[in-house]
Amino acid sequence: MAVESPFTWPLPTRAAAALAAVLAACTPAAWAGLDGFVALAQPMAEAAAARSAPGLRVQVHVGALDARLRLAPCQAVEPYLPPNTRLWGASRIGMRCNDAGVRWNVFLPVQVDVFGPAWVATGALPAGTVLQASHLQRAEANLSAARQPVLADLDQAVGRALQRPLGAGEALRGSDLRPRQWFAAGDAVRLVAVGSGWRIDGQGHAMAPGLEGAPVRVRTESGRVVSGMPVGERQVEVAL
Repeated sequence: MAVESPFTWPLPTRAAAALAAVLAACTPAAWAGLDGFVALAQPMAEAAAARSAPGLRVQVHVGALDARLRLAPCQAVEPYLPPNTRLWGASRIGMRCNDAGVRWNVFLPVQVDVFGPAWVATGALPAGTVLQASHLQRAEANLSAARQPVLADLDQAVGRALQRPLGAGEALRGSDLRPRQWFAAGDAVRLVAVGSGWRIDGQGHAMAPGLEGAPVRVRTESGRVVSGMPVGERQVEVAL
């Protein structure tokens, strides 16, 4: 897994196979009460998280169920990962009873913190700060503190403004940066449509500011209005 991205599901083939082996090793255990759930789930959660994030430091904390919950005693309690579960940040592990005469299914809260290299703020940075290289340094950070991936390339940050404040030591993520404006309303822009083995270029005038990640309408020289995505200085990519 690249250090700048959260886990995705399904996992890559090798990681998925390793995770399947971990789950297969977690054979059902006899009922030990609600307190026994944590002891049963912790090793599985730690092994699954570690195998899914090779080379990264992982900390796993398994929470507890409400002590008021009443479950029938069970001789075959099995921990499992619910479908599409990502062991990243706040997650959960299922616990089910496989006794012939007893059926119940509950979920334990799990917090999975994954630590790895990231660009972090050297000090407190208020919103609107135009980032310079001196504002950031490479350090270990909690990659799973937010769903958005950390920013991998320093060049993508320098010269960009923050749209929210960053605390000292906090990792910079792409969503923390204000969208770039590639052109203003009324500017002449280049229209580009690209397909398999072909490319079409044209000219037009933007009908609104060209903000990174937001579609914009452009009036072509023939008077037709098309919509596309700003992708660079006075350049719009049109899907055909």
